[in-house]
Amino acid sequence: MPKIEKVKLTKSQVLVRRLCSSFFLYGILLLGLFGANDRMSLLAFGSIILLLGVLALNEFYEMARKCGYSPFENLGQAASLALLGGSFWSLAVLKDISLAQDIELIVFLVLSPLVGIAQLRVYSQGKKSIGPLASTLFGVVYVALLLNVLQKIRYFPDLDGHWWLLYFIIVSKMSDTGAYCIGSLIGKSKMIPSVSPGKTWEGFAGGIIFSVIAAWIFHHFAGNHFASMPLSHALVLAGLLGVGSVAGDLVESLFKRQAEMKDSGQFFPGVGGILDLLDSLLFNAPIMYIYLKYVLPS
Repeated sequence: MPKIEKVKLTKSQVLVRRLCSSFFLYGILLLGLFGANDRMSLLAFGSIILLLGVLALNEFYEMARKCGYSPFENLGQAASLALLGGSFWSLAVLKDISLAQDIELIVFLVLSPLVGIAQLRVYSQGKKSIGPLASTLFGVVYVALLLNVLQKIRYFPDLDGHWWLLYFIIVSKMSDTGAYCIGSLIGKSKMIPSVSPGKTWEGFAGGIIFSVIAAWIFHHFAGNHFASMPLSHALVLAGLLGVGSVAGDLVESLFKRQAEMKDSGQFFPGVGGILDLLDSLLFNAPIMYIYLKYVLPS
């Protein structure tokens, strides 16, 4: 049989694929945030969070396996589902923030000794690496715990949480878009070529600029939902989210580099895996939550 050569896409074709996949994904997310039917919106948002958590953690554990760490995947996935599902039920249905915090704590109080016992079994079989224990726990923290912060933003008390989550996602992802567009057009100065050869300082600056512009537009046209946030706060926060997006992307690129993978998965055309989609959001979620909880004027 003749060998089938893989068609190399142009940068514009890659960008179109990324945009199409992103519009599809965020269209579903918008249904979960702004759907006319409350029950349908609740179901859509909860389902998306759980699905993203399972798929992203599976991709992380696949990278860990390629690095030779053999994580306890079943334990990690069970903990992730308990954390995300329990928190969703507490925040969205029961409206009990303290219970959601307790669930996070309980999950790790139970998971830690279970992973320790599993590590004992591995050690008894002659495998002395601490990799299985470390990769299992870090996967739950990196994916489930950080993804759960998005739920906390969505159901933050006394705020239009769905608008704040939309602001957070748009500003964060515009950094990715700006970095890609500006980096492709004029990028020459490499940031960390050993980790991500395509990242440039010009793209980094472009990502921050795109984030700040997106925040200004968002604040201007949806200002009635952000009455308590001054424009100066919106712009400074956007700058921080722009930086965080690049940092999150670089860290995930490091994971992929160590696992010798181009993408964390092939789930979406032009985007790659779920972690490729979530990396900037996971790193930025604590920044957004800390702002809402401790900086936002009451």
